[in-house]
Formats: sequence, structure tokens, C-alpha cells
Amino acid sequence: MNTIADAAGDPQIAIDHHTTEPPYEQVRRQIAAKVADGTLGPGARIPTVRALAETLGLAVNTVAKAYRTLEAEGVVETLGRRGTFVRPRTLDRDAAAAADAAADTYVAELRRLGLARSEALRMVEDRWP
Repeated sequence: MNTIADAAGDPQIAIDHHTTEPPYEQVRRQIAAKVADGTLGPGARIPTVRALAETLGLAVNTVAKAYRTLEAEGVVETLGRRGTFVRPRTLDRDAAAAADAAADTYVAELRRLGLARSEALRMVEDRWP
């Protein structure tokens, strides 16, 4: 499962107290960047507000503000007591059509080359960050 922490459980978010950017915005920006670059994929659970606040040495309300902003932006969704998760990305009609066309082209080309489905999937997974 994707997490916002590394293997040792340390968050990969850093707060710079020597910048004019507010701490809540630093948290929001860094989580949004991890979602955008695929480090945190759809469905990844992010730490509770309290846990992240404690780890980063921030007030609970500071992290809560970052999470509320991320939720308003459609980056994360809170599912009650289950936690807060990265939202699945929904494509608009044009993007979905373009993705379908790209997938059709990819499949047709790999079939022409004689590759098995498992090999085609492995190739995609190897290239997905």
C-alpha cells in the first residue's frame, strides 16, 4: 500500500520553519505533489491528522486545514473513521477517449510483435513510477 511515510515510518514531508510559506500550505503542497507524481497513488491512505501533526511537530488544526484544502481540491477524500485516502482520478470525456485510443494502439502493436498479455502488462508496470 502506498503511504506518505518511507519504510521506516518517517514521513516524507518536511516543514521549513524559515520560509514565509505557512506550514499548512507546505503540507498541502507536498502531499499534492506526491499525488501528482504518482508517489501516492489512488486509494493510498494518508496518515491521520493527529498522527501527521505529531510527527511533524505541528498543531492538529494546521494539518486539518491542509487536509480540508486537499479535499476541497479533489485530491483526497475522507471516508469517516476509515481514514483519508487519495481520490481516484476521473478523466474528462476527451481524456478518457484519448487514453482508450492509446491503449488500443499499444495492444495492437504488441500483438503484432507477438508479445503475450503478461509481458505487455509487465512492460507497463516496469515503466509506471
